[in-house]
Amino acid sequence: MKQLAVVTFFCMLCIISFTAPAADSELGLSLTALDHYIRKPDSNYEYEIINTINEEGYKTFVLEMTSQQWLTEAEVNFPIWEHFMIVIVPDVVKSDIGFLTITGGSKANNAPTAPLQTDVKRALETSTVVSTLYMVPNQPLIFSDDGGLQRTEDAIIAYTWDKHLKTGNNKWPLRLPMTKAAVRAMDTVTNLLASSQGGGIKVEQFVVAGGSKRGWTTWTTAIVDDRVVAIMPIVIDVLNLSESFKHHFSVYGAYSLAVIDYVTSGNVNWIDTPEWDALMDIVEPYEYRNRLELPKYLLNSTGDEFFLPDSSQFYWDDLIGEKHLRYVPNSNHSMDDTDIFDSVDAWYHAVVHNIKMPRYSWDLAEDGTITVFTLDEPEAVLLWQAYNPNNRNFTQAVIGRAYESSSLPEIEPGVFQVKLDPPEEGYTAYYVEMHFPSGIDVPFKFSSGIKIVPDTKEYAWQFKPDSSRGR
Repeated sequence: MKQLAVVTFFCMLCIISFTAPAADSELGLSLTALDHYIRKPDSNYEYEIINTINEEGYKTFVLEMTSQQWLTEAEVNFPIWEHFMIVIVPDVVKSDIGFLTITGGSKANNAPTAPLQTDVKRALETSTVVSTLYMVPNQPLIFSDDGGLQRTEDAIIAYTWDKHLKTGNNKWPLRLPMTKAAVRAMDTVTNLLASSQGGGIKVEQFVVAGGSKRGWTTWTTAIVDDRVVAIMPIVIDVLNLSESFKHHFSVYGAYSLAVIDYVTSGNVNWIDTPEWDALMDIVEPYEYRNRLELPKYLLNSTGDEFFLPDSSQFYWDDLIGEKHLRYVPNSNHSMDDTDIFDSVDAWYHAVVHNIKMPRYSWDLAEDGTITVFTLDEPEAVLLWQAYNPNNRNFTQAVIGRAYESSSLPEIEPGVFQVKLDPPEEGYTAYYVEMHFPSGIDVPFKFSSGIKIVPDTKEYAWQFKPDSSRGR
């Protein structure tokens, strides 16, 4: 490891945790098919309370909600989208901001019988209403021209992308109904809590979180609905999808099995075509980034089987407004056995109670130098690093829990800096994590992006010929 020379303190004052808007001020500021779909009235929307659970200090409502009709019975077996919801209401509610988690599930599942204890803890510690929306997307789905195949998760998304790419019909992208389901969930919480049965409580703003496909939907929900005041997209390290996919292929020489649905459907063969760009204009959060000035905390995995660990290089600098990033060490796409809930709770508590965020910034230079500037004293600054002696693959499935941390000293007051030399063989991944007091018993944890050295790629992504697209 080689620590570099002093960087002037003046730089620290230049970039704290906000950035200026992108040069193209029109990005995302015109209405798209996503907006039109969300705004379209749908008389199918309704909800009912199917269970009420009274516990010491809080009440839990179990709901069944119909969010919309997407497509027709001639096109799909279940055009009416139905969801379960959990809404936790503390006896004392001190904020009109609530928490909404968007999650998955199957239409075959029974209604939940109790809330998750992590959600109960969040509700009681913040004195706010905490809710969960299930079955986004509704699944499994069988499409009429698909040979009876039951599709779930990415397989549904890939099918609908293929439809849009080949027809240009804006009804197809699955992100539209997934987003509308989240919007209707917020409507439901507000309406329920305002009723006499709900306690006549005002909840009109939301912090929204979700993982993977629901993390993507977290972005699009904020794009279309200004009741969303902050977001936590989790394990969706793929903004600027075109560049991310190209990088993915250039590193691995193929696409990982985790994204196989987008390969077998032929979606990836459309990258950089006008049809692909038209789809991205609808579903890609990066294309709406000038709508996304709200506070955002991106929680990514160091060992994600879907995305490469250095993917933030394709979007981070272009995000505007308050933004925070954390790569959770020794994690995979599931985030199992990590402290991610601590990070969620610390940041949500700060948003709800208007706690001042620490003033810091970081820079990842082209030569691999990571520099962190802090105006507020951190509790700890850690260098995390992992080594793969064989190839540029840092998925947890390949390297295990290989990330190790060490304390990173200041090179001058408020400035921390590191650059690792490339190993003689193999590859090293590294990044810096900062801990700050949060006002509760767990700290804020924020990080820089990840650098891989040597930053070399063995393969070259190539534009696919028209014959590969099965028009």
